Amino acid sequence: MSNPFVQIVEPLDPKQPLKKFFNLSKLEDARYARLPFSIRILLEAAIRNCDEFLVKKGDVENILNWKVMQHKNVEVPFKPARVILQDFTGVPAVVDFAAMRDAVKKLGGDPEKINPICPADLVIDHSIQVDFNRQSDSLQKNQDLEFERNKERFEFLKWGSQAFKNLRIIPPGSGIIHQVNLEYLARVVMDQDGYYYPDSVVGTDSHTTMIDGLGVLGWGVGGIEAEAVMLGQPISMVLPEVVGYKLVGNPQPLVTSTDIVLTITKHLRQVGVVGKFVEFFGPGVAQLSIADRATIANMCPEYGATAAYFPVDDISIGYLIQTGRDKEKVMCTKKYLEAVGMLRDFKNSSQDPDFTQVVELDLQTVVPCCSGPKRPQDKVAVSDMKKDFETCLGAKQGFKGFQIAPDRHNSIVKFNFEGRDFELAHGSVVIAAITSCTNTSNPSVMLGAGLLAKKAVEAGLSVKPYIKTSLSPGSGVVTYYLRESGVMSYLSQLGFDVVGYGCMTCIGNSGPLPESVVEAITQGDLVAVGVLSGNRNFEGRVHPNTRANYLASPPLVIAYAIAGTIRIDFDKEPLGINASGKKIFLKDIWPTRNEIQAVERQFVIPGMFKEVYEKIETVNKAWNALDAPSDKLYSWNPKSTYIKSPPFFDGLTLALQTPKTIENAYVLLSFGDSVTTDHISPAGNIARNSPAARYLTSRGLAPREFNSYGSRRGNDAVMARGTFANIRLVNKFIDKQGPQTIHFPSGEILDVFDAAERYKQAGHPLIVLAGKEYGAGSSRDWAAKGPFLLGVKAVLAESYERIHRSNLVGMGVIPLQYLPGEDAGTLGLTGRERYTIIIPEKLKPQMNVQIKV
Repeated sequence: MSNPFVQIVEPLDPKQPLKKFFNLSKLEDARYARLPFSIRILLEAAIRNCDEFLVKKGDVENILNWKVMQHKNVEVPFKPARVILQDFTGVPAVVDFAAMRDAVKKLGGDPEKINPICPADLVIDHSIQVDFNRQSDSLQKNQDLEFERNKERFEFLKWGSQAFKNLRIIPPGSGIIHQVNLEYLARVVMDQDGYYYPDSVVGTDSHTTMIDGLGVLGWGVGGIEAEAVMLGQPISMVLPEVVGYKLVGNPQPLVTSTDIVLTITKHLRQVGVVGKFVEFFGPGVAQLSIADRATIANMCPEYGATAAYFPVDDISIGYLIQTGRDKEKVMCTKKYLEAVGMLRDFKNSSQDPDFTQVVELDLQTVVPCCSGPKRPQDKVAVSDMKKDFETCLGAKQGFKGFQIAPDRHNSIVKFNFEGRDFELAHGSVVIAAITSCTNTSNPSVMLGAGLLAKKAVEAGLSVKPYIKTSLSPGSGVVTYYLRESGVMSYLSQLGFDVVGYGCMTCIGNSGPLPESVVEAITQGDLVAVGVLSGNRNFEGRVHPNTRANYLASPPLVIAYAIAGTIRIDFDKEPLGINASGKKIFLKDIWPTRNEIQAVERQFVIPGMFKEVYEKIETVNKAWNALDAPSDKLYSWNPKSTYIKSPPFFDGLTLALQTPKTIENAYVLLSFGDSVTTDHISPAGNIARNSPAARYLTSRGLAPREFNSYGSRRGNDAVMARGTFANIRLVNKFIDKQGPQTIHFPSGEILDVFDAAERYKQAGHPLIVLAGKEYGAGSSRDWAAKGPFLLGVKAVLAESYERIHRSNLVGMGVIPLQYLPGEDAGTLGLTGRERYTIIIPEKLKPQMNVQIKV
C-alpha cells in the first residue's frame, strides 16, 4: 500500500540523487500547524515507519489529534533513528546480546540474527577515575590506570564492535557521551535510504536529553528497552502531554547557564512534569546559545520530564557550522527543515504551538545559585548559601538536614597534610570538581572559569593543597580552546589540571581523598562538602566522605575552592587575603559577560572541532593495541570477574510463560520517598565490608583491584551483591543508614544480599515497599536486574520515575502503584506483613489487582 504522505522532490543538494521526504506541512489539516514541534517528530516517525499505512492509520490519527488524545493513555509506536550507549550501560547490553546469541543457538536458531539493526554508538566515558590530580601528568596516569583496571572490559567491547554490525565504539579518552553526541555524532537531519527525516535518539543514559538542546529529539531509556530498539523494535510510548516553557527577558550580566538550569529544575519540579515533554519557546530562547540550551536540556531527568526540547532555529544551524560539520550538508539540513515547516523563529509568536499548559520564566529574575546539599532540585541563591547550610546542619535528618547537635556546629579538627597544619570544620570544601557534560560542553562557563582563575592567581589567591581539585572536560575541544586562550596555566596553578576525559566526579569516580583528610572528617563526624559542576548530588554518589554536595557553575566551583568553605557570604566576606594583606572579594575577580564573549569569539572555532573529531576513533594507541577475539559467539572465561554469561536466558523456551500469582511474599525493604537508582544499584566504590567485596576477595582480588560497581556491570554475581548496597540507604526497618535489613523469619539484621539469599533458599518470594519517585536518577538497568536476581517479584510504590518503571517491566518485576489517595500509612502497612498479589492470566496496563495482606 503506498503511503500518501510521501513527497518526491527535486534534490535539496544538486550533487545528490533524487531524495524523498514526508512533507507533513503540506497536509491540508489545521491540526498539524498547532502541534508542538516535538510531537511533529513523533508524527513523522510514525508515518515513515508504517509498513502498511492504512493498517496503522489509527496511530497517525491519534498523533494528529494530540490535543484531544494526550490525557487518554493512548500508546503510539516510535522508532528512533539512533541509539547511544556509554560503557557502564553498554557493557551489560553487549553481554546480553552475546548471551542471546548463545540462547538462540541452543534453541536451534541462527545466532547472527541477534544483531543491531538500528545504528548504535557506544562511548567509553564512565571508567576513568580521579586517582591522580594536581600533577602535570595526572591525565596520563589516570588513563594508564583506567586501562590497567578495565582491559578485560575494553577487549570485550572491542570484540562486540567486530562481532555485531551497526555498533561503533568511541574509545576511552575521547570525551563524555552527550558532549560527543552534541559536537560530533548528532545529524539533526538524517540522510539515509533515499530519505531525509529528523534525527532522533534514545540512549542508555538518562542525560541523553542533552541533545534536545540542538533540536534532536532524544531521551534516556533502560538498557532492556534500548536493546529492543537496536534489534529493530519500536518503542511503545504513551502520547505525552507537552508543557510549554516560555522564556522571556535577558539574563543578568553575572548569571550563567548553570544558574538558569538550576532555577528551571526547581521550578519544573514544583510544576510537576514527570512523564511529560517540555518544549521551550518564547523570545528568551533566542538569547541562549546552543550550549546554554544543551545545559538546560541535560538536566531534564532532574526535573523529571521525558524530554526537554528546543526546536531547531538559525542558532542551531550556526552551531553545526561552528562545530565543523560539513557546510553543504548543513545547508541541506536547513532547506529540509524550511520545507517541512520545522525551522523555528522564537521571536515569531505566530509559530507558537498549542501546549497542554504553559509556564513562564523571566530570565531577568534568575540569580547566581547552587543546588544541594542532597538533591539537584534544592536550589539555593549564592547569597543565601552560608545561612542555608548552617540551617541544614541542625535540621532533622533529611534532604535538607544533618541533625548535628547545636554545640557541635562550630567543631574544628586539626590535621597535618604534607608537613603543614590545617583545620577542617562543618562546611569545609574537600572536593572541587569542574566536571560533567552539563557544563564542560559550554564554552562560556568554561572560559569564565578560566578567566576567573587568571584573575585569582594575579590577585595572589590560591587553593589549599588538601582540597581535591580536578578538571575533566567532556571533549578534547575544551582543552584546546582553554590552552589557546591562555587560561589553562592559571587553572593548573589553582590545582585544576586536566585529569581525564570522562564523567569522573559527576558519577562518583572521584577517587580517594588524602588519608589525613578522611581521618579528620571521621574523627569530628564532620559534614564535609563537595562542590561540582555536575548534574546530580544524591547522598553517597559523589564520595562516601562528603555528606553535603552542591551543584554549581565552573566559576563558582573555583570560588568555593579558593574560599575553602561553603560557609561564606561572598558579598560581605573576602575569598582570601593575599601576601600584601589585601582582601580579595569574589566581585573583584568575576569576569564580565563581554570579556567572556570576546574570548569565545576569538578562540572557539570550527577548525578545533574538525581536528579533534577527525581522529577520535583512532587516536587512542592503547585501544588500538587491544587484541580482541574475532568469533561471532563469545568465549566466556569462567575466571573472569568482569564479564560473565548472565542467567537471564537460562531455561528460555519458545512459548511464553503464563504470569503467576505471588504468594505470601516477605518485604525485603521498606522505603520512603525519592529512592534513586543510585540507592538501588550504586555505581561508585565497592565498600570493603560489603557482600560484593567478600565475593571478589574469594576470587583472589585485593581491595585495590575491586574497581567500581559501574565497571563490573558485566558480571551478575557482583551486581546482585551490589544491589541496595549504597551506604546512605535508609530502610525503615533499621534505625540507621546502611545497606542492611531484617530477615523476618530469624529476626536477624543482615546485609541486604545475605537476607535475600536466605529468603531464596527457603523459597520465599520478596517485594519492596516505597514512597514517591521510586527509581529517580540514572537510567541503569541493573536497578531492575539486581532486584530480580535477589528474588524481588514486585514493587509497591506511590509513584515511579519513568525509565525505572520501564526497566522493572522489562525484567518482569511488577511495578504496582497505590490507588490515588492511598499509601502505606493510610492503609496501616508496616512492611512486616506477608503479601499475596493476585495476578490474572490476562494483564493490561492501568488495571487494578488485588493484594491480600
